[in-house]
Amino acid sequence: MTCQATSGPARRACDASTAPTSCAKLASGYGVTRLENDLLRVALDDDGHLVSLFDKRAAREVVPAGFVAKVLQLHPDYPNNWPAWDIDPFYNHSHLDIGRPRSIAVRSSGPEEAVLELEYEFSSSRVTETLRLEAGSEALVVELEVEWHEHERLLKLALPLDVHADESVAEIQFGHLRRPTHNNTSWDNARFETVAHRYLYLGEAGYGVALVNSGTYGHDVSSLPRQGGGKAAQARMTVIRSANFPDPRGESGLHRFGYAIVPGATVEDAVRHGYWFNLPARRANGAAPVAPLVALSNDAIVVEAVKAADDRSGDVVVRCYEALGGRADGVLTTSFSLAGAEVTDLLERRLEELSVAAGNQVHLQLRPFQILTLRLRPEQ
Repeated sequence: MTCQATSGPARRACDASTAPTSCAKLASGYGVTRLENDLLRVALDDDGHLVSLFDKRAAREVVPAGFVAKVLQLHPDYPNNWPAWDIDPFYNHSHLDIGRPRSIAVRSSGPEEAVLELEYEFSSSRVTETLRLEAGSEALVVELEVEWHEHERLLKLALPLDVHADESVAEIQFGHLRRPTHNNTSWDNARFETVAHRYLYLGEAGYGVALVNSGTYGHDVSSLPRQGGGKAAQARMTVIRSANFPDPRGESGLHRFGYAIVPGATVEDAVRHGYWFNLPARRANGAAPVAPLVALSNDAIVVEAVKAADDRSGDVVVRCYEALGGRADGVLTTSFSLAGAEVTDLLERRLEELSVAAGNQVHLQLRPFQILTLRLRPEQ
């Protein structure tokens, strides 16, 4: 597949092939910039905002009609107390949408990936956004480089999504929490800013969108009126803020963040992409394929850690957990000959012996969100 920039109205300028491909196109003067692969089609306006994120598999638009997504919003931030720790709800009474980037440039146009770079300047700060769409990928990756020199300001990133989501699903350690997207009660109002670890998921029956991140944990979620009836949802991530106490220059300098938008996702996809985004595979050139030390047959059971036993016996300790909030049966298989297996506590002390089946397999049954620590004894 070959791609080129177009100077007229945006049109497909790519030669199709059977392999997964990607394409970046800059249509100068026509108010649209495009990224596209075999699964997603992305369009941006002159302000660098997402006007379309089209899921080809579901033939579905993710950005609600009449809205734009990926909008940087600058808020005043004057908490009543403890400015480095607190966010007070009245910060949201006003904000400035940051648009019209200083430059939009195509950095790569396939066939392996399409990359756009946008640079914004506001006040005393600068933000460089890199949008990356790999061939065959179901996720649009956005990398942020922020040169931050603001005082008592808070930077949000708004992502309206065309899903009817009554709840958001936010990851916590070894599981997730569901929170309402409305503010009908005083308790809901008090949750104007909440936390998610690696992912935030918003979905309706049969369709959802996952937002995975590499370190911007604060966010807020709300409902939006939708053109044609019904409602949509909006997630806003807190990118960075600057307090005047205890150090007025504490946040000044260069910061790097990253997030990805995964249309057509389930909660299971959100878990998978959250790990993929934070723990990318490491590639070794010239090395032969290596079998995984341990593998699980059920994606609802996630391996969180693999380590050598503290007593230096040569045993392998594996910590796993059920990630979706349901009961899960699975088979753990090792790539080494297995003499025995047992359940332990966090100090690796034996609690229960497990039977080992042929083929170095151990059958596991986990409760919702159960954490399980296993000690595996290799044959000497």
